[in-house]
Amino acid sequence: MVGFREQRLILCNWTYKLIMFHILMSAYYQNKLKLALIGQSLFGQEVYTNLRKQGHKVVGVFTVPDKDGKADPLAVVAEKEGTPVFKFPRWRVKGKPIPEVVEAYKAVGAELNVMPFCSQFIPMNVIDFPKHGSIIYHPSVLPRHRGASAINWTLIEGDKKAGFSIFWADDGLDTGPILLQKECPVEPNDTVDTLYNRFLFPEGIKAMVEAVQLIADGKAPKIPQSEEGASYEGIQKKANAKVNMAQPAEVIHNWIRGHDKVPGAWVVIDGKPVTLYSSSMLSGSVPAGQPIEVEGASHPGLIAKSGLILFGSDGKALQVKNLQFEDRKMIPASKYFSSDEAASLDLTDDEKKMAEEIRAIWKGILSNVPVIDDTTDFFKSGAASMDVVRLVEEVKQKCRGVQLQNEDVYMATTFQSFIQMFVRRLRGEDQEEELVIDYVTKDVNNMTVKMPYQCFINGNFEDAEDGKAYSTVNPTDGSVICKVSYASVADVDRAVSAAKEAFDNGPWGKMNPRDRGRLLYRLADLMEEHQEELATIETIDSGAVYTLALKTHVGMSIQTFRYFAGWCDKIQGSTIPINQARPNRNLTFTKKEPLGVCAIVIPWNYPLMMLAWKSAACLAAGNTLVLKPAQVTPLTALKFAELTVKAGIPKGVINIVPGSGGLVGQRMSDHPDIRKLGFTGSTPIGKQIMKSCAVSNLKKVSLELGGKSPLIIFSDCDMDKAVRMGMSSVYFNKGENCIAAGRLFVEESIHDEYIRRVVEEIKKMKIGDPLDRSTDHGPQNHKAHLDKLVEYCELGVKEGATLVYGGRQVDRQGFFMEPTVFTGVEDHMFIAKEESFGPVMVVSKFKDGDVDGVLSRANNTEFGLASGVFTRDINKAMYVSERLEAGTVFVNTYNKTDVAAPFGGFKQSGFGKDLGEEALHEYLRTKAVTVEY
Repeated sequence: MVGFREQRLILCNWTYKLIMFHILMSAYYQNKLKLALIGQSLFGQEVYTNLRKQGHKVVGVFTVPDKDGKADPLAVVAEKEGTPVFKFPRWRVKGKPIPEVVEAYKAVGAELNVMPFCSQFIPMNVIDFPKHGSIIYHPSVLPRHRGASAINWTLIEGDKKAGFSIFWADDGLDTGPILLQKECPVEPNDTVDTLYNRFLFPEGIKAMVEAVQLIADGKAPKIPQSEEGASYEGIQKKANAKVNMAQPAEVIHNWIRGHDKVPGAWVVIDGKPVTLYSSSMLSGSVPAGQPIEVEGASHPGLIAKSGLILFGSDGKALQVKNLQFEDRKMIPASKYFSSDEAASLDLTDDEKKMAEEIRAIWKGILSNVPVIDDTTDFFKSGAASMDVVRLVEEVKQKCRGVQLQNEDVYMATTFQSFIQMFVRRLRGEDQEEELVIDYVTKDVNNMTVKMPYQCFINGNFEDAEDGKAYSTVNPTDGSVICKVSYASVADVDRAVSAAKEAFDNGPWGKMNPRDRGRLLYRLADLMEEHQEELATIETIDSGAVYTLALKTHVGMSIQTFRYFAGWCDKIQGSTIPINQARPNRNLTFTKKEPLGVCAIVIPWNYPLMMLAWKSAACLAAGNTLVLKPAQVTPLTALKFAELTVKAGIPKGVINIVPGSGGLVGQRMSDHPDIRKLGFTGSTPIGKQIMKSCAVSNLKKVSLELGGKSPLIIFSDCDMDKAVRMGMSSVYFNKGENCIAAGRLFVEESIHDEYIRRVVEEIKKMKIGDPLDRSTDHGPQNHKAHLDKLVEYCELGVKEGATLVYGGRQVDRQGFFMEPTVFTGVEDHMFIAKEESFGPVMVVSKFKDGDVDGVLSRANNTEFGLASGVFTRDINKAMYVSERLEAGTVFVNTYNKTDVAAPFGGFKQSGFGKDLGEEALHEYLRTKAVTVEY
């Protein structure tokens, strides 16, 4: 039972909680206002909803009358919640307030008028009536661009910043005192829609709520607008939106995007008015195209694959993606000359049934139209942007399997054209041209593998520009698998140009990070679907044992893409408290931005996995890339390129250029448009790359280079595990492993037993065909590497090391090397200092108990990629791990890497990290922004 004292404590506790609850609730409801919302649209609806969430009371909503039987979104939500809603068609007649309208307004007893996107036609006796007056949202940084077309003029005049103001209403035209303002940068290809969706809409809602609370708290400023810099531009209408072609290209671009989508900038093409949408500056070379006359232009336009190319008076070019004709029909500009664009389709009975279902959807939306016939125009019948969303979603719901976008409605505005577009989409006829791949096929591993062999540039497989090709060889038997395109400098330049265009102007750079992650997840799924084919290609091209290729080469690649796909929408900056510049205040925050075009150069030991380790982080960060696979192992990278197309990765985002490091890799290092180069390979090549990157344009570099990783085995280890993991540390992936234990230090008292047991286990290893599931040890990657390993072993013997086992090429077809063991290796020997990158175990003794001595020897190297220690003594393990100079330390394990754990070296093993969150930072830049307010 609970005693009296305990009961009193419980009662006191509950009393305390109740008091605190009342205090909190009273604090929550204090400084709240009674508001009248005067306005309309989704923006008004969101402002209403968020003000209510903050505890303010909306006593009345004053909005527009229903249109064609449909209420404005603001009215819909207010009526649903029981808020009084007034739908006045006008507030004044002949300039004078309508008394009954004003009286109805005054009766609600508002303390503040909140006017999101409200017109200036509200009478002053309404504006001034509330205790706190009225505030208005305006989409410009006042006093610049006063007036209803403010966003348009921000773009038309090429302003570098946009934003919005919330000001106190007065009897002027957007001239009242400023309450608060917020700004954002204008991106080169922003339109009214992108600015609105990215900043003006979401941040404007927050700011309206913030402004109301400032008023409620008595902290709202009233800053008079300066006339300096003030401007007023009239409302843009179709009649005065014609493009003056006798201007520089950037001015023309700004004019077009400033009118996109309303009212639409237009030119006369072939004697007909044509409206232009989705303009961007052309950054690369002018593509080939068919000439077309453009009225007023000094140079004919071009209809190219990328759209309509227009030229300014300065000779520079811009491109336009979409065209709209007088009948409101919109087409891709690239299809201007296509004779089949307007071709009518004969519908099947099932398609006709679907068409009637869609007609019913149109009728439900366009309820004011008596009959929906083929000529009914969606927008001329009164549809608005929300109706576009409804149409798309209803059609997707009724006709599953057909994916439509809002843009499709703007491209097919009449019912007939919409049905034609829908049926083509249903049949798959309007998809982009199917990727053409001239495969090499092989029947191997109980399957037929299909392997692309050409350069992959801007979404297409194509031969090298000069037609050169080289042979890639199967190390199991020395046979030629196929001929692969040998990229030239010109091919690299084309790939970089495609990547730059994709970053600057393509959908990738504008894509919502969550959508980018969705594409990377889809890519990972496709890799998993093709994992057996990928593993087979990896085996025949690199010599990897198939089971290892399946689990590690391919398996970890899939995990890597999934891991970084999850990071796409979690890349964040931070806010930073700084010294305030009184009387003003400052907000400082950081933004993480992609770098742009990145180059990636990968090695031949894990062809697909090294691609994944670098490119997944690069793509997740929002960059585009040009990747050079190792010359001897290009095939999984090219198969990967095919899967990126199937995943929907846009053209130009990923480019693969096989070829030589001296040619392709050097051009990447030198290229001025590449902003980052990630390299995995040897230290000497890494130094050359770093030098070239510095001289060219000081591009960012990350290097994962050579290693001579020490593994220290103490006498108190778990011997069974130390033998098993010690062998794995050397022989994993035939020793072609960047973190392989290049030198084992074994404590003297267990040295001989350790070597004896290792040799026993080596003798049990099966050397042979890597596609045989029972094979333990496959061929070395290529003939030159095998020859180098044999020389390495011969040099070890000459220096006086004891060759205990192996040291020779296996007497069979292919590039097989015997697993090898050296003992008696002294610190001055070549094999003690240099990496073999093969199945060569290099073993040295150290005296019992000499922990510091063996640490000194282990660290006496210019490499610092990985290391390891085996001991049951946790104190010793921690002591050694703290003092080993390496980027990774394995304790009682080895080769245990994970996609979430950062990987990279110290000293001449390079810098920068692959994997984990840290890898993202290699492909991002940090921008600090300080705002004074």
